[in-house]
Amino acid sequence: MNAGPVVWDPTTLPTDDNVNPYAFSVALNGRWFLQKGKMVAYYGNITFHPIGYGPLDALISASFHSPTHAADWVVAEGQGHMILADRAYDVNSYDLEEGNLTVRSGNLLAYASTLSLKQSIIPGFLTLIGSGKFVAASNGPVHFVEPPVRVDPQALVGWADCPSPCHHFDHAYMRGVLGGVRRLTGIGGASGEEHQFEFVGAGQVLLQSTEVLMPEMLTGMVADEPGIPGAGVPQQGYRQPQPNLGNLGRQFGL
Repeated sequence: MNAGPVVWDPTTLPTDDNVNPYAFSVALNGRWFLQKGKMVAYYGNITFHPIGYGPLDALISASFHSPTHAADWVVAEGQGHMILADRAYDVNSYDLEEGNLTVRSGNLLAYASTLSLKQSIIPGFLTLIGSGKFVAASNGPVHFVEPPVRVDPQALVGWADCPSPCHHFDHAYMRGVLGGVRRLTGIGGASGEEHQFEFVGAGQVLLQSTEVLMPEMLTGMVADEPGIPGAGVPQQGYRQPQPNLGNLGRQFGL
């Protein structure tokens, strides 16, 4: 006999744990940073303030350092339970202990105010530094692997406590006929078998269980300033029609 759905209330919701594989319950007692559109329900006395809200200046100065993404985040303040989800994708929490982790900006749903968020030098990624919990989504379960390793750009969720990756291209392919045509004309894309992100050193790399990226949502533009990679280039979720250039966005996994 079908027992029916589980019905939750404020006393039975998990505390800082998954409700199911696709939703996470944050037991809020203070402040969390939350990406807009990722809170599906809440109990309790919780208010949501935009980044730049005057009374939170001290908190923002300590915990949020990404002007590119400021319009996409809010601060949840108060006491209660927040249920977080992202379009029925897998959702999990992770704990940092005096560490650093870089994650795709569109995958990061929320983080505790004990962490500090910074804009990664890699376009489309954000870096969390310090100690605390954060919640992220992925297209399928996440796996942790150790460097040295080369990974498909579309399967990459993020990396922790290791240097930023470099691009690796299959030179045997690049020397081939198709590679020569692409170099001359820009026609043709690159798959994970031809192009990877290469990680070396200590740390961990987070991979999702598919080469299909989560459909992206607009999360800002890189500041148009000298010396900033990708300056002036639209970031996650924004796709300009590209002439015959070999789909550079996919080639670089952005």
